[in-house]
Amino acid sequence: MPDYSDRLEKALEITGDAAAVSLAYFRNDPATETKADQSPVTLADKATENSLRDSIQRNFPGEAIFGEEFGQTGDGDKMWIIDPIDGTRSFIAGLPLFGMLLGFLVEGRPKMGVIRMPALDEVYSGGEGLHAACNGTSIRVSECRSLDGARLFVNEGDKLAVREPEAFQRLVRASQLRRMAADCYPHALVARGLADAVVDYDLQPYDYLPVSAVVEAAGGIMTDWQGNRLTMASDGRTVTAATRELHAEILALLNQP
Repeated sequence: MPDYSDRLEKALEITGDAAAVSLAYFRNDPATETKADQSPVTLADKATENSLRDSIQRNFPGEAIFGEEFGQTGDGDKMWIIDPIDGTRSFIAGLPLFGMLLGFLVEGRPKMGVIRMPALDEVYSGGEGLHAACNGTSIRVSECRSLDGARLFVNEGDKLAVREPEAFQRLVRASQLRRMAADCYPHALVARGLADAVVDYDLQPYDYLPVSAVVEAAGGIMTDWQGNRLTMASDGRTVTAATRELHAEILALLNQP
């Protein structure tokens, strides 16, 4: 099995440098535009992705890069995948829950990932053959096996309520402790053992592939709503869970006829 520890160490350094770029714009009224899909983008998104790209190209010349703001450059089996500011709306609103995602893929499979929360000074990392960590300390998912006692996050609940109303209603009745949220931080909390599951919706590959590497390194599971392994072609509906039993229960709930 290849050793990704050196790459992960460099990825932590690269995201640390880029975090300083994003924080320079945070709560500093960054210029905002609207993209073709009606989602917002700020000067901070673009500057942060440029920082990440420049560092990757300098340290790993010739490897492909796919980012939210500037698409794909290069090709080949090895590819870095970037979401410079995961949670642009939170960033614009001054909420410190935006993240930065960086993953490394081989033949489309996530081998390592970094979830960095610049405003919280937290960084989650992990990968194939590597322990998951938060700020360098090993982390692991909880042992929760049932929705009855699960700490459940439902991300993008506004979209779910409109587009998947029956599934949404089942979710909001399913757990004693549930929260509506968005973006990458709830997934990081599952990896850390502070939450048990996240149901997410309308994601892109740069949203879920880096995260899945961290969650799985922490002992958890992250798939699409049908239980399939996540790929670049997944439909953007995901389930993250601490245990296979909890994961199976959530899938059954989502896929009720």
